[in-house]
Amino acid sequence: MTIPSAEGFLQASSCLPCTAEEERELVAALTREAEENVKDGDLRYLVSQSWWMEWQRYVGLVSCDENGNEQLPQATNRPGQIDNSKLVSAETISGSEEPELQRTLREGEDYTLVPQQVWWKLFQWYKGGPEIPRKVIFDSPTCKGYMVDVYPLCLKLIDGRDNSEQNIRISRKAKIHELYSVVCSLMSVEQSEIVIWDYYQKSKSKKLTNLNETLDEAQITMDQEILFEMKLDESSSGFSSRSTNNELALIPLGPSTSSLSIAGGPTISNSFSSGIGSSFSQDNSFSPLLKDSADGYNSFSNGTKDDTHGLSGLHNLGNTCFMNSAIQSLVHTPPLVEYFLEDYTREINTENPLGLQGELAVAFGELLRKLWSSGRTSVAPRPFKSKLSRFAPQFSGYNQHDSQELLAFLLDGLHEDLNRVKKKPYIEAKDADGRPDDEFAEECWNYHKARNDSIIVDKFQGQYKSTLVCPVCNKISVTFDPFMYLSLPLPSTVTRMITVTVFSGTGDALPMPFTVTVQKNGNCRDLTKALADVCCLKSSETLLLAEVYERRIYRYLTNPIEGLHNIKDEDILVAYRLPVGHEKLLRLEILHRRADRCAAEPQFNINRKLIGCPLVTCIPNDSTGKSDIYVAVSAVLVPFVRANAHGPDVSAVKLNGNGPSLDGIVLTDNGTTCEEGLSTSTGDDDAVDEHLPFQLSLTDEKGSVRNAINTDSNRVLGIVMRVLMDWSDREHEMYNIDYMDEVPEVFKPGFLSKKTRQEAVNLFSCLDAFLKEEPLGPDDMWYCPGCKEHRQATKKLDLWRLPEILVVHLKRFSYSRYMKNKLDTFVNFPIHDLNMSKYVKQTSRGDRQPMYELYAVINHYGGLGGGHYSAYAKLVEEDNWYHFDDSHVSSVNEDAIRTSAAYVLFYRRVGGSSTVANGIPVDIEMVDSLET
Repeated sequence: MTIPSAEGFLQASSCLPCTAEEERELVAALTREAEENVKDGDLRYLVSQSWWMEWQRYVGLVSCDENGNEQLPQATNRPGQIDNSKLVSAETISGSEEPELQRTLREGEDYTLVPQQVWWKLFQWYKGGPEIPRKVIFDSPTCKGYMVDVYPLCLKLIDGRDNSEQNIRISRKAKIHELYSVVCSLMSVEQSEIVIWDYYQKSKSKKLTNLNETLDEAQITMDQEILFEMKLDESSSGFSSRSTNNELALIPLGPSTSSLSIAGGPTISNSFSSGIGSSFSQDNSFSPLLKDSADGYNSFSNGTKDDTHGLSGLHNLGNTCFMNSAIQSLVHTPPLVEYFLEDYTREINTENPLGLQGELAVAFGELLRKLWSSGRTSVAPRPFKSKLSRFAPQFSGYNQHDSQELLAFLLDGLHEDLNRVKKKPYIEAKDADGRPDDEFAEECWNYHKARNDSIIVDKFQGQYKSTLVCPVCNKISVTFDPFMYLSLPLPSTVTRMITVTVFSGTGDALPMPFTVTVQKNGNCRDLTKALADVCCLKSSETLLLAEVYERRIYRYLTNPIEGLHNIKDEDILVAYRLPVGHEKLLRLEILHRRADRCAAEPQFNINRKLIGCPLVTCIPNDSTGKSDIYVAVSAVLVPFVRANAHGPDVSAVKLNGNGPSLDGIVLTDNGTTCEEGLSTSTGDDDAVDEHLPFQLSLTDEKGSVRNAINTDSNRVLGIVMRVLMDWSDREHEMYNIDYMDEVPEVFKPGFLSKKTRQEAVNLFSCLDAFLKEEPLGPDDMWYCPGCKEHRQATKKLDLWRLPEILVVHLKRFSYSRYMKNKLDTFVNFPIHDLNMSKYVKQTSRGDRQPMYELYAVINHYGGLGGGHYSAYAKLVEEDNWYHFDDSHVSSVNEDAIRTSAAYVLFYRRVGGSSTVANGIPVDIEMVDSLET
């Protein structure tokens, strides 16, 4: 139904069939139904994440964070039209009315996906657009999870008759026969008359003749070229027709190319067919002549390297910089280079159900050999991405992904493919039973090696000790577990600056903003203590923290252990100085509203705008009469009295020479409130109104109602009484409200709020933060075998055994239920002589110190949505650093390696160092340069 009064609120074509609650329930029901009955080919629609969050606030879905704490208030206004304009570019695909999607979008940050039925409802309610539908695809018929083809392939179709080009969009899961259908329809030709070539980089790679093969399986990638040519008759089958300068020319075709996969054998499905054995000769030795002609993957026969080895770039196949940076870091890892340049195939495990039957290892090995072959020609890693996508669907398609996540999967996949253990023995886990750590750790490591034995374990895996302590019975549990990399938190996020405006609840002083530095993972108790120190809080006073939103108190921060992560930089925080024990008194909250003396009463009252900042004071619970309330309000308004104010009204609020306070309020035997210089007789209310220069009324928490204040007493529900003060010209002449209006946000970047010194963060402080003892979260409780209960135990990690290759992941991305953020903190890390002796606990390997040297870095530039990855890698034999930015490779000075973009660090163990003082090495370049 159309609501006539909605004119100006919605467009004429819009309708408002539901309330916010009904919209929420209907969308939830449609989403559940769509998810329960999802099938291949269903549609999902992209919706701008910012608009989606606004809608969720409107219907009450974004009111809590992941810990259940209130985060944002429910929005009172309906969102405007759906605005997807930021998701699309101005370009469109030929023959399609759909706009082209921006290439750097990420789900949950830039857009959300909703079912088709939900989109129809949202569009019916809000209009807008443009609509961006995408198909649901399943990687296999037995796969329960599905994917949405957000970025279908965009291919450059080249007409061989006149070399004209046009773009087409098609799903990467479409079959080759579907591609033929699209091309035939577009070019108005019959399928029997044409042939389509994989024309990557305008070079004929192979004919696309397997009509039941998907484009993914054919290794067709984003933005690549495909060539469409007309067939000749059979008598000329050895030639291809091509138009040159509009004249038909006959060009001899090259020899037919092999359709073998990268492994040289048949394509293997997720059913782990044992056909991989055909990739190798009968003696299981590696054939150096394996070649994928589509991308020039060939191996040099003797495994040697020439003068220009290791300097080849990798083509970006469409948002694959995350993959390229991880590959370049691994292919410049000395032990892996040595391993894959030799005959590694004898260690391929084709029987491991957890592995990829050797295909991933072979694909990686072939790619490494190509990158280390002679020359500096960049390589297209299409075969490798094809294998990766088949066995790790999360990395299929052309969305941006996390380079560290891909690295973790790749290392684990290589390990399983190269695991020397063909049949893993069953080993029952045992407890320490009081045995020494050395003995128990060695036993755990031997058990791990009995099931996991590969080049990856040999070079990349270490061991850490985990200690859990029950807070009730003090039961101690010790385990020793392997690790492949260290994920370190950034302690640059330990502190933050918070600005709080402190108001006097007794009318002693004007409000004053204070900026304090607190621990980011601290709580409200820490903030209150820091404020008490800077504002010189008296021993008889305490602070009441509150968050102000839209000129009213949104919530009081009364829980001392509430985390400060709930406080956002754009919030407004205030604190009220109240007497100790104010919890036993009635809290009086004073809201301010602009008065309109000409407006009729009372219908316009609720539409008046709130102004200023609420004031808070306290009164006795049994002193709620009109006089009591006016006395208390007069007291807290004293600091705001203008200097030139005069007359009887001023004397009414200046109750004594020292200024009013709660101590000046005296409760008499008959229940009335007495104050020097002010008549508070219950029978003389007109006198009170006549002497006080403002008008008060009882209101609710939003200031949207106005009720008269009773003379004798006023009933209060709860511990807070709220009154509304009307501000007319008279009140503005008497009081200066500017002090209440100018309340700063928690943190606003700018000249005055900048830190005078950037926090000093280095790799060692990250390690300290990682290894410090901390309690488990409430959602990660530990089952104590002593108590037979789940307990919030304390956990302590220690490094016990360090690997030869130490991979360090700096946790720059923070995630919560509704927010994701990237930390651009500069971390100072050593390039030479990283001494880990301070952190490793095992000492049974003699006196050799665990010294490490940096050899590669994965960098991430930009934000979460539009970021870019690159890598620094060192050619160890040359002792030179290079920057690998997709296909572009350039030399770089060692001094330029340390940047705030560093995301994953790769260290290799080296010999002992002579630059040791007191057992800790000194990296001269690792000084804390942040002091300047």
